[in-house]
Amino acid sequence: MASVRAVLIDIDGVLTVSWKPLPGAVEALRAIRAAGLGVALVTNTTSRTRASIAGTLGGAGFEVTAEDVLTAPSVTAAHLAEHHPGARCALLNSGDITEDLTGVTLVDDDPDVVVLGGAGPEFDYTALNRAFGFLQRGARLVAMHRSLYWRTEAGLQLDSGAFLAGLEKAARVEAEVTGKPSRAFFGTALARLGSAADRALMVGDDVESDVLAAQRAGLTGVLVRTGKFQQETLQGASGTPHHVLDSFADVPALLGLPQ
Repeated sequence: MASVRAVLIDIDGVLTVSWKPLPGAVEALRAIRAAGLGVALVTNTTSRTRASIAGTLGGAGFEVTAEDVLTAPSVTAAHLAEHHPGARCALLNSGDITEDLTGVTLVDDDPDVVVLGGAGPEFDYTALNRAFGFLQRGARLVAMHRSLYWRTEAGLQLDSGAFLAGLEKAARVEAEVTGKPSRAFFGTALARLGSAADRALMVGDDVESDVLAAQRAGLTGVLVRTGKFQQETLQGASGTPHHVLDSFADVPALLGLPQ
């Protein structure tokens, strides 16, 4: 742990639940920053912009700015610019994220690409069947993540990964995934921090998309028992996390930082 120079941190379920700080999370992040370690908040959240996320976290006591936040929508915009330049894109997402989709041309009909964000009331039969039709007519499919669910104050809530699996199978296509667990997502965060993968820690509550995906990208993985964590999911995971902690509040001690 002495060689760690950067910490990548999931937000929902790690720092907060329903945007309320988890016990000890504010103090833990402060200790990590005080140690001079680079920090990137890496999230598949698709309902808010980076500025909105930073503002909400700041109001909750976290010392962060929009520059600290890397979201699936912002990475998706970069992916579309590189791999589908000039494409007409149909977006299915819950929440207004257009501010973070810089340079993306959004249309209602005849898209070149269907972009799937986070699930919500917008993911009804009409919208999903419309996306299915676009895919049948040759549109490419880009998904911001594959998360099946997330935790709120009301409990676990279904996310767009469940709908994505159905669209892929029905349309016989495979989505290009831009957020976690994409290796490129972690690479973008590391590049921002100027850190090598073997000197970085990834802290998350999703054993597959956060932790094991980061480990496959060369980072040290830390799973926390908060948020969407479930013991049966850990037992059935495709690998073993490097570390499992009760919460993000335990990360400074793992790093050997002053308490």
